[in-house]
Amino acid sequence: MIYTHDIDPIIVSIGPVELYWYGAMYAISFLIIDYMMKANHFNFNKYNLSKIQIDKVLLVSLVALLIGGRLGYVIFYNLDYYLLSPIKTLFIWEGGMSFHGALLGVIIATYSLRKSLKINFLQLTDFMVLYVPIGLFFGRIGNFINSELYGIPTYSSWGVIFPLLDNIPRHPSMLYEAFLEGVVLFTILLLLSRKHFTTPGFLTSIFLIFYSIFRFMIEFVRVPDSHIGYIMSDWLTLGQLLSVPMTFFGILLLIKIKRSQVT
Repeated sequence: MIYTHDIDPIIVSIGPVELYWYGAMYAISFLIIDYMMKANHFNFNKYNLSKIQIDKVLLVSLVALLIGGRLGYVIFYNLDYYLLSPIKTLFIWEGGMSFHGALLGVIIATYSLRKSLKINFLQLTDFMVLYVPIGLFFGRIGNFINSELYGIPTYSSWGVIFPLLDNIPRHPSMLYEAFLEGVVLFTILLLLSRKHFTTPGFLTSIFLIFYSIFRFMIEFVRVPDSHIGYIMSDWLTLGQLLSVPMTFFGILLLIKIKRSQVT
């Protein structure tokens, strides 16, 4: 059944102030992650981080995510536009966040936190990546509501028409990402965490590898940003290009872990 997208991206308007679903999705994911971390659902808190330590991790990570994600989008995807309108860099509610930029921001923040929390860097990242798919899920739902990151035309029965764009049924690529990067990736990490949580870096490597694989796959049915287009031929996108280093470092980390176990 073809679905016509008719969701208003604005939740409510109060005078000149408008509350967007896109921003609300980030807030909802943050609250859910905060609750799950402190309630220790699925017994993820193997290193017994206190509630104060968790608050510190969440606050620093949130700031790093927003700054890194926004700057990543500005630098990687639309630098010329934002050089002409620098103030627009602050308009996060209009959409435009780069996962790869957010990842770099959180990695830097996490590395800076390790000493104050008295925990190994990879142990901390293993704990954090378990919750990242939750944020990814809600973020991609926000993309869907915003009618952005849409897919190429499709003749399938599950196509979605985005009237703000055209009247052509398209792959809801942002929903594919919500499912693979959110639901499937969370399930994989949940299952592996039961056996490999005490192996520092293992879950981090799995996250890097599977996220990049899922992202690379979905990019084939996702329309690249119009001002960028395809990097090479008619298929390689910037999203795929940025995912390659993730796969490389994930595999490299996994090999290092396996070798350390043998020795």
